[in-house]
Amino acid sequence: MSSHDVAPPAAASRSPCCLCWCCCCSCSWNEERRRAWRASRESKLRPLPSCEACATPSPEEVRSWAQSFDKLMHSAAGRSVFREFLRTEYSEENMLFWLACEELKAEANQHVVDEKARLIYEDYVSILSPKEVSLDSRVREGINKKMQEPSAHTFDDAQLQIYTLMHRDSYPRFLSSPTYRTLLLRGGSQSSNEA
Repeated sequence: MSSHDVAPPAAASRSPCCLCWCCCCSCSWNEERRRAWRASRESKLRPLPSCEACATPSPEEVRSWAQSFDKLMHSAAGRSVFREFLRTEYSEENMLFWLACEELKAEANQHVVDEKARLIYEDYVSILSPKEVSLDSRVREGINKKMQEPSAHTFDDAQLQIYTLMHRDSYPRFLSSPTYRTLLLRGGSQSSNEA
């Protein structure tokens, strides 16, 4: 065998060589993660269903959204309308991050938790992400430490910070927006038509 006839390297095993989350290697684990990331990305590129495609909120439900941010966020229709509003303000990533954290907290399978935590980190926490959410350095450092051994609660501090940001910043503008005002007027006209 000459020096030009080098044997091909042994086939990489299908088990991951590491559990890195920074994409610094091309192990099989990262290949699987990239496949899952692409599938996740494709699903996020689908258009949002319009509010009409969601269960139509009652006039009372629409009015309750003005009572508290919690009532808005506990309503599927409320989250949908608020997310559409956030999209117009170019801050939809805040709602997407919050929803991803809720989904992560509901997960019991540790393998799935690891995968979802890494996808959330890559999509919303990484400084390289176009959908990076605004987190302070203390929370970001905490996440970086927790990513060594992710859990369903890895992003709890960050989720609370983003929830508070949406509550204090976007929510008051939402209540004054034409989107919400139109829903209120529609509810008012439905109530008067029923009388």
